[in-house]
Amino acid sequence: MERGVSLERALEIATQLSMQRNPEALPLDQASGRILFDDLSSNVDDPRFDNSAMDGWAVREGDCKESGTVLRIVGTSQAGSTEVPLVGKGEACSIMTGAPIPEGADAIVIVEESTAHGDSVTINGPARPGFIRRRGENLTKGERPLKSGNLMTPSAISLAATMGHDMVSVVRQPSIAVIGVGDELTPPGEPLSENSIYESNTFGISSLVKKMGGIPRRYALIRDSIDDLREALDGAAESCDAIITSGGVSMGKWDIVRQIMEEEGDVKFWRIMMRPGGPPLFGSWKGKPIFGLPGNPVSSHVVFTVLVAPWMSKSMGSDEPHGSRMANRVRVTMQEPLNGAPGKLCMRRISIRQEGDSLVASTSTHQGSGNIHSMVAHNGLSLLPPDTNCEKGDTIDALWLS
Repeated sequence: MERGVSLERALEIATQLSMQRNPEALPLDQASGRILFDDLSSNVDDPRFDNSAMDGWAVREGDCKESGTVLRIVGTSQAGSTEVPLVGKGEACSIMTGAPIPEGADAIVIVEESTAHGDSVTINGPARPGFIRRRGENLTKGERPLKSGNLMTPSAISLAATMGHDMVSVVRQPSIAVIGVGDELTPPGEPLSENSIYESNTFGISSLVKKMGGIPRRYALIRDSIDDLREALDGAAESCDAIITSGGVSMGKWDIVRQIMEEEGDVKFWRIMMRPGGPPLFGSWKGKPIFGLPGNPVSSHVVFTVLVAPWMSKSMGSDEPHGSRMANRVRVTMQEPLNGAPGKLCMRRISIRQEGDSLVASTSTHQGSGNIHSMVAHNGLSLLPPDTNCEKGDTIDALWLS
């Protein structure tokens, strides 16, 4: 077991133990937000045929060298037309956007630059070959523009349909057990005793799991009992792809997640040199990956964002530029000073916004790791290197939460 690792080292260790990646076939209209399992190739050329990008006239460019040229109208080409007239010398065919280009035509005159009168049309503007969409200029049959690991965004869904697919193979959503630990915790909605608090972490973590494309399985709260925790972990290892616990990972007498993992599990690392969120652990229980997150709400959210989310993304085969993530790394100019942390990466909650050509950031609540409101009031995290403070006007790295 490694202790007190950097965030980069924690990610390196965690990604050595991943969830099994399995395919699932889905109708295209149910695949939004899922990760593509296999490359997807096009069943057709796109466009399938030369067609017009504009409403206007299909003409021969050589007939339209001078403004005021009069051409004879030979018919109309509409989108979906099965019969399209030929265009000969001195002739024009009325054409709609998306309609096939008539044989003989090699340019388009837009309708706004023409005047029709009876069976002829006066050309008042240039004939543009560039207004013809050429067959296969976007995609050719057999080309694979959607790759394994691509997130099925609305644009990707539209592209898959354009390529002729009504079904796609996506990564099956992993089932993630979410287990909260602590005698002081009471489920929301139940009466509180004098020294109890409402439990929030399993709800927040479950929502984070959903956002990353997993299916959370939220367990009943575990009191400070090694036997109860063991039973819950055993059940989770049998039925889920991975386990996330909340609380019980620090150095206290009742930090039972750390205790049981050290005695009966396989701990890969414990503690990360970061603030907030320093005491997490990672390892395996009965062969299943397990993340032990801190009990403080902000700490659990931050650790999920910078550690669990990238691990889930990689385990599910998500590609780096087009996959799922919780945040984007950006550069921001601080409008106030921030204190860093001795020997630790410091992730203060910040509000990021665009001002002109730059991103600026500020803070609006106190930074306690128990203050989950600070995650709602802000939309970013500073990335202050160890032993580094930030002065007003400094430009720093940050995570812009999505």
